[in-house]
Order: sequence, then C-alpha cells, then structure tokens
Amino acid sequence: MKFLDEAKVFVKSGDGGAGCMSFRREKYIEFGGPDGGNGGRGGDIIAEAVGGLNTLIDYRYSQHFKARRGHHGMGKNRTGASGSSITVKLPVGTQIFEDDKETLIADLTTLGEKVVLAKGGHGGYGNEHFKSSTNRAPRRFDPGFPGEERWIWLRLKLIADTGLLGLPNAGKSTFLSVVSRARPKIADYPFTTLAPQLGVVYVNEQEFVMADIPGLIEGAHTGTGLGTRFLGHIERCGVLLHLIDGTEEDVAQSYKTIREEVTQYGHDIEQKNEIVGLNKIDALSEKELKKKLKDLKKVCKSPIYPLSAVTKEGVPEILGALLMIVRKHAADLG
Repeated sequence: MKFLDEAKVFVKSGDGGAGCMSFRREKYIEFGGPDGGNGGRGGDIIAEAVGGLNTLIDYRYSQHFKARRGHHGMGKNRTGASGSSITVKLPVGTQIFEDDKETLIADLTTLGEKVVLAKGGHGGYGNEHFKSSTNRAPRRFDPGFPGEERWIWLRLKLIADTGLLGLPNAGKSTFLSVVSRARPKIADYPFTTLAPQLGVVYVNEQEFVMADIPGLIEGAHTGTGLGTRFLGHIERCGVLLHLIDGTEEDVAQSYKTIREEVTQYGHDIEQKNEIVGLNKIDALSEKELKKKLKDLKKVCKSPIYPLSAVTKEGVPEILGALLMIVRKHAADLG
C-alpha cells in the first residue's frame, strides 16, 4: 500500500428539508386547522480517528463527501426524516486544516476521537408551527436551511514514541528491521527509504513504536533531496535516535549536518531528547572506533552508544536507554 500523508477533500453537509403547508380535512372534524410538519435535519460530515490506518491513500481517489439532505415535512404533523451523516475515517495523528493550510480545525491524536467538519442544515418549519390565537390558519412554511460546505486539507503526522534520524545509508532501515517486525526496503544506495516506516519494538516485555523517516542531507530545509517534508512525522516523538554511519570519514560533520537541518526545520524538534548511535562498528577497528567516539563527543552533548545493527552488538543497550526515556515522556504527559 502506498504511503500518502497529505490530501485535500471537499465536504458538504446535507441541506435541511422544507416545512409543509397542510390543513386537516377529515370528515366530521368541524375545525380542521393547519397540520403541516417540519422538515428533517440534514446529515453531518464527521471525522473520526480509527485504528488500523497509517496513510491517507484512500483520499487520493475519493475526495468528495456529501451527506444526505433532510426529508420534507408532511401533512398530519409528520416531521421529515433526518438525512444520514457521513463519517470520514482517518488515521490517528491526522491534522485537519482549512483551505489555507494554516488554520487548524482539529488534531485527532486519540483513538475514537471525533469532530464535526460540517453541520447539517436545520429543517424548515411547517405551517402548524405558526398557528396562534390570532392566526388560526397560517399559510406560512419555511424552506430548509442549507448545509455547510468547505475544502479542507488532511495532514498525517504518525504517532510514534521514538523517531530515527540520520543521513541516507546510516543504517536506519536495517536497525528498524532488526529491532521490530517491520520490513522496510534495504539497499546500498541513497534514499532507499522514500516514505516513513513504523515498527513496534519489544523490550523487557514492554513495547514502544519507532518511526523511520527518509534520510536528510545538507540543504534539506531548502528542498534538496527529499527535503524536510517527512520531519513532521517525528514531531510527536518523545525521543530521537540519531544514527551515524561509523564508516563515514568525518562523523562529527555528519552529526552537525543533521542537527543543522533539524534546527532550520523548527517546530522544536531540536529540543527533543536525543540519543546518538554510532552504527556499523563491525566495520571499524578498535582504534578507529575510539577516535570516532572521541570526535563525536566534541560536538555532541547527548549520550553516544556504539552499535552494529547487523551483528546486533550494542543494540540491547540502546533499546533499554530509549525505553527509559519513552516511559519518562509518557509519565510527564500524564
């Protein structure tokens, strides 16, 4: 299934049904009087966060949602039936914006959370509603009120506890495949990962969700490479795991490159808890490893863990450290 994290859709709630003008004409009833019923209410358009979804691909092909209008009122004081509502099912973590892509309507971060995107129009009154002591045979009845319509933008930000950062080919996808059941594409060329991947990590009979986003390169904040489009998927993470390719000539510069791009992106991602993993140590000699750890410590204040995703050396230690921060973050959120 293709990954899509942004979509534009049109929603329109149902119009209200018109009221009815009617008079009683039964035999043997001397004073019939008005008996026109009210129109029914139009259906709503409702957005709901549901489980089992992690993409907006459904809304590439289905972009118009129109609820049913209310039925008209009828004689014998019969109120028209209300129009049926439509529920738009969205992944947890979806943000809903106005057409300007800036005004936030709702942020669905909880399973089962609902929000009304467009309210159905109220039904019009029938002539029985306007009967009074001075107007015994009103001939007034109201049309139904129109529903609401609008274009909206859906933007998905995946819900994950831990986010993976790093340059292309830093080993993020390999790491995710080792620590979870996720099976991302792995190859020895840049930008193998073209869309975010999620995996559930199990540590000491506990679990947390890890998100791998496509690698960043220098100038990503200006659109170079795949740009910073997918950084939004780690905005909600409690901790970032910054993986660095240990076989790089200058690991300190690799670290600074990513930090600069994250800072330029903003949204306080640079303020998040961070753990640095020096990956691919199975390809380094002991002397090279010491030198690169020393170089990293000069530019990095975060904890640094040497590891190899291939041999799994150092992986349990770094997962334990991540779990501690994830649990603390969850406790802080209450």
